[in-house]
Amino acid sequence: MDTAPSPSSPSPASAPTAPAPSDRHRRRVATAAALASAVEWYDYFVFGIAAALVLGDLYFPAGSASAGVLAAFATFAVGFLARPIGGVIAGQLGDKRGRKPMLVLALTLMGVATAGIGLLPTYETIGVAAPLLLVLLRVLQGIAVGAQWGGAMLMATEYAPEGKRGLYGSLVQLGVPIGVVTANTVFLVAGSVTSDATFASWGWRVPFLVGFLVLGLAWYIHARVEETPAFKEAERALADKEKGESRSPLREIFRHHLGTVFLAGGSFAVNTATFYIIITGVLDYATRELDMERSAVLMVSLCVSLTQLVLIPASAALSDRVGRLRVYALGAVGLLVWAVPMFLLIDTKSLLWLAVGTFVTSCFLSIMYGPQAALFAELFTAEMRYTGASLGYQIAAVFGGGLAPFVMVLLLEATGTSMAVSGYIIGLAVIALVSIRILASRAASR
Repeated sequence: MDTAPSPSSPSPASAPTAPAPSDRHRRRVATAAALASAVEWYDYFVFGIAAALVLGDLYFPAGSASAGVLAAFATFAVGFLARPIGGVIAGQLGDKRGRKPMLVLALTLMGVATAGIGLLPTYETIGVAAPLLLVLLRVLQGIAVGAQWGGAMLMATEYAPEGKRGLYGSLVQLGVPIGVVTANTVFLVAGSVTSDATFASWGWRVPFLVGFLVLGLAWYIHARVEETPAFKEAERALADKEKGESRSPLREIFRHHLGTVFLAGGSFAVNTATFYIIITGVLDYATRELDMERSAVLMVSLCVSLTQLVLIPASAALSDRVGRLRVYALGAVGLLVWAVPMFLLIDTKSLLWLAVGTFVTSCFLSIMYGPQAALFAELFTAEMRYTGASLGYQIAAVFGGGLAPFVMVLLLEATGTSMAVSGYIIGLAVIALVSIRILASRAASR
């Protein structure tokens, strides 16, 4: 039987007995966690943009453009399949050894893997070794981001003052739109200062080489940020128990909380799938199928992502007042209702209507994404929170985000209509609403 605390109230195990951190230190930790999230997601997203624009031709030469794009998106999806591995490894160690060291390790791994992609020779240069190494580096990216999210999220939420856990958690969630905006901006700049041939030759590599900068942030967190009070308190409480037995957060999750993990994943899959559809799948669809200009579509994606910088913390702050699940469910309903109108607008081939369609979608994504970090943190007690929250998030990432651009191309090829993609989003939204309903029922019964 699941014994996790109510999603609408802080976990009793998370309440620190040590003196409260100063406001200055809280802000330092929250800023560091937000920056860690932003640079990790930047490194992760540059691959998705490159997969839509150039990687298919450079690393997967094939007889048709669609086949190359499918191969590139399959490699994109491989990173998502690796994310639960990072979540499990970092979750186990993060719940036993601390949030901070796992976050530092994740940042370091991401920086090395992303820069490695920027330096990787193409198929034309080293043959089949090129796509194999590309897949390997993408796997390392997936492990890194799977490890990072839980660490950054818990650094923020476990340092949050009373009544502001949603708002503090949303600062980490802001890493996603900041990563998208930064990745799109760097690609836009690289494309504007190079010709098409030069961009395909080496210009696309520049955004990946920026990945080296993440190593500086990893050092800063290692040197200047302390472990969270909630982990210290949980560590003290479990110290005597661990003398007599080996504690395994993962075993505890599998024995008593696996249902909560799957409900968390089911509730979030529609969000992550729709997100990757509008930033990666639509980029490919609009440029390859609708013959829209690459730079214009990138600019729309950039501008739409900017709106999330306001909406994500606003929805998180609202969840601190009216409850996580109410706000979360509102976003899921919006995605269900808007799935068809969004693609009807995109199919007009008008840049304006493309912007309107993806903007409204982005609003509903933000409404869900804002409270999500705090919601997932509150589903589990402190001694298993890194593992449980990470697994729920990464399950959604695998079955939602990782497969979404690939599934979108397959659906378009098989049916010839974007309404099939709308149906895919609607199906995931129904799963989300059912999962949210069950989570709410469990919370009400406690």
